[in-house]
Amino acid sequence: MGSGGLVATFSVWDYVVFAGLILFAAGIGLFQAIRGRKETSSEEFLLGGRQMTAVPVALSLTASFMSGITVIGTPAEAYMYGTAFWLFVFSYAIMSTISAEIFVPLFYRLSITSTYEYLEMRFNKLLRVIGTSMYIAQTALYTGMVIYAPALALNQITGLDLWGVLVATGVVCIIYCTLGGLKAVIWTDVFQMIIMLSGFVAVIARGAVLQGGLGKIWNDSYHGGRLETFSFDPDPLRRHSFWTIVVGGSLMWASMYSINQSQVQRYISCKTLTQAKLSLYLNMVGLWVTVSLAMLSGLTMYSIYKDCDPFTNKDVGASDQLLPYLVMDILAEFPGLPGLFVAAAYSGTLSTVSSSINALVAVTVEDFMKPAWPWLTEKQLSWINMGLSVFYGAVCIGMAGVASLMGNILQAAMSIFGMINGPLLGLYMLGIFFRCVNSTGGLVGLISGLTITLWVGIGAQLYPPLPEKTLQLPLSVEGCIAPDMNETTTITPFSTVLQTTTPQPRPALADNWYSLSYLYFCPVGIIVTVITGLIVSAISGGCKQEKARPELFIGKSDLICFGCRSSDSEVSDLIEKDPKNIHGLENQVFSDNEIALKEKDYKEKITKF
Repeated sequence: MGSGGLVATFSVWDYVVFAGLILFAAGIGLFQAIRGRKETSSEEFLLGGRQMTAVPVALSLTASFMSGITVIGTPAEAYMYGTAFWLFVFSYAIMSTISAEIFVPLFYRLSITSTYEYLEMRFNKLLRVIGTSMYIAQTALYTGMVIYAPALALNQITGLDLWGVLVATGVVCIIYCTLGGLKAVIWTDVFQMIIMLSGFVAVIARGAVLQGGLGKIWNDSYHGGRLETFSFDPDPLRRHSFWTIVVGGSLMWASMYSINQSQVQRYISCKTLTQAKLSLYLNMVGLWVTVSLAMLSGLTMYSIYKDCDPFTNKDVGASDQLLPYLVMDILAEFPGLPGLFVAAAYSGTLSTVSSSINALVAVTVEDFMKPAWPWLTEKQLSWINMGLSVFYGAVCIGMAGVASLMGNILQAAMSIFGMINGPLLGLYMLGIFFRCVNSTGGLVGLISGLTITLWVGIGAQLYPPLPEKTLQLPLSVEGCIAPDMNETTTITPFSTVLQTTTPQPRPALADNWYSLSYLYFCPVGIIVTVITGLIVSAISGGCKQEKARPELFIGKSDLICFGCRSSDSEVSDLIEKDPKNIHGLENQVFSDNEIALKEKDYKEKITKF
C-alpha cells in the first residue's frame, strides 16, 4: 500500500455491485413514471406537482451539486493543497441564508416554473431570453464536465472504455429523466446521496485501519502541512484564503442556489414556503457532512501516499484520478467495495446530469416554447418534454469532449459558475433591491459584467496562475518501489494536462489580472453588473418610469419571517392586482394552518375592492 506501481482492476463482484446500484437508481425513475402515469401534466413533470417535502428535496439539492466532480475532485484538493477548502462550510451557511430568506419567498410568491420568468416580469422579454440562454450554455458545459470527470477516472482505474462510459451515463440519465420527470430525479438523488456518503466512509474506515487509526492520519496531515486551514492573507490573487472562500465562495454558491434553475426548480416543488426554506437549511447540513467526509478522504489519501505520490510517480495521469487509484489500492481485497465507490462517483454524476437535463427542459419549455406556441396542449407538451430530454442528453455527452481540455476539474467547474452566474446574480440584485433600475440599465449591466468575467476567466484558462499563487503543497516519491522495466504503466490518452513543460511567453496581465482567484470571478461579475446597471439607469431616467409591481421586490416581512406570514399591505397589493386569484394567493404566501384562520379577513378585503 502506498508504494506506487499498478493496482488491481475491477473484479466480477465489483461489476455486479456497480451495475446493480445504477440499475436500481434507474428503476426508481421508472417506478415514479409508472406510478404517476395519470398525472402527465407539464407541471407534474417539471415540478413534481408542487407536492414534495423538505427532507427529500434537501438531499436532492445536496446531491445535485455533490457531483462526480466533488466526489473525485475534493479529496484530491485536500491531498494537494491542504484543508483550506474546508472553509466552504462558512460559505454554505451564508449561501443558505441568502437563498432561503431573500429568493425563496420571492419565487414562491410569484409562483413561477422558470427562474428567468422573473426577468421578464421585472425588466423585459429580451433579458429573459438572454438569461435563459446564458443558463443553457453554462449548464450544458458544466454537465459535460460532470460526465467527463468520473468517466476519466473510471477509464484509468477500471479499464472501462472512456467514451463507452460517457455514452452509457448519458443514456441512463435520459431514460429516467424522460420517463419520470422531477419526482424521479429527486427520489433517485436521495438514494444516490446515501451511496456517495457510503463511498467516502468506506475509504476513511479502511484507511484508518491500515494507518493505525484516525489519530495517525491527522498527525501525518499536520506534519505534511495539510492542516493549515485558516489563512487571512488579503491578496486577491491567492487561490484559497479565508477571504476568497468566505467572500467569493459564498457569493458563487449563492448564485448557484438562488437563481440556478436546477436548484430553484427543486425547492419551489415543495408543498409550502416553510418546507422550501427548511429544505435549504437541511441541505446546508448535508453539504457540511459531504465536504467534511471528502476532506477526510483526502487526508487519508495523503497519510497513505505521503512517501510515494502516485501523481509525481506517473501512476496516474491527472489529479482527478488519485482517489479512484487509492480505492483500487486499498479496497480491492474486498470484492464489491470498489464497485460501491465507483457507483458513488457515478451516482454523483447521474444525479447532476439528470437534474441538469430536467432543468434545461423546464427553461426551454417555459421561456421559448410556451411563449412562441401558446396553443400547445398538455399532451403535446408532455411529448416535447420527453423529446427535449433526449436532445439535451445528447448535447451534454458532446460537451464532455470539450471538458476533456479544461484542466483541474473542480476549479474549472467553479470558474464556469462564477463567470456566468456572477453577472446574472448581479442582474437579479438590481431587480430585487433597486426600484429605480430599468431594463436598459439591467441589459447594459449584464453585458458589462459578463464581458469582464469572461475576459478574466478565459485569460486564466489560457495563462494559469504561477505556483506561488496556487500554493500546491510538497509531495514526495522517496518511498516508491522502483518500477519493473517489463511492466508498462498505461495512462489514459485523455488525461488532463495540468502542467506544461515548455514555458509560454506570458502577457503583462497574466501575473495580476488573469491570476485573480477563481472564486472572485463571481463577486467581480456582481459588482460590475450592479454599478453599471445603476449608472445607466440613472442616466436613462430609470426613477421616472412607471412604478413596477410591488410583489417583484423584497419586503421587510420576507427577510425575517420563517413561517411565510405576509403583511396586510402586501396581501392588499396582490389582491388588488388580481382579486380572482385569492386561492392561488393563499397557497403561495401563507402556510397551510394560517389559511383557514385568515379566510374571513381576505373575503372582507375583496369586498372592499
